[in-house]
Amino acid sequence: MVELTLRLAREMLELAGVDGVDPAQTLRDGTAMDRFRALIAAQGGDAAAPLPIGAHSETVTAPRGGTMGDIDAMAVALTVWRLGAGRARPGERVQFGAGVRIHRRPGELVAAGEPLFTLYTDTPDRMSAAMAELDGGWSVDDTCPPARPLIIDRIT
Repeated sequence: MVELTLRLAREMLELAGVDGVDPAQTLRDGTAMDRFRALIAAQGGDAAAPLPIGAHSETVTAPRGGTMGDIDAMAVALTVWRLGAGRARPGERVQFGAGVRIHRRPGELVAAGEPLFTLYTDTPDRMSAAMAELDGGWSVDDTCPPARPLIIDRIT
């Protein structure tokens, strides 16, 4: 992720006509984190506060050993929405502790029974719809998924 972030940051600086700024240096010297903390504070947040975690959780485990296959980002996004992290209608409350922890990345070896995903919510009756949304959005395969370029395309 750092490689992707740095590539995109360099491109954005170039497009903005900003010279002499090395995004990698701002990560190394802590300047980037200082600015991130200031941004959070300006919005009334506290970067040092722990992130909320839903009171109820369920873990999806590997049905067999193999290699973690591709993970469908849309399936994960819809799962998180079903858990309560998004709104179905304007004005609905959002659960800040709702989400999905992904334990294995595509290409990593997994053993049968190992955790792959943990789903969190404060509303347990949302769990079955969320699990159904995630179902089919991932696989454990015998081979590694094909390598993809770091940046697939640009929207212009």
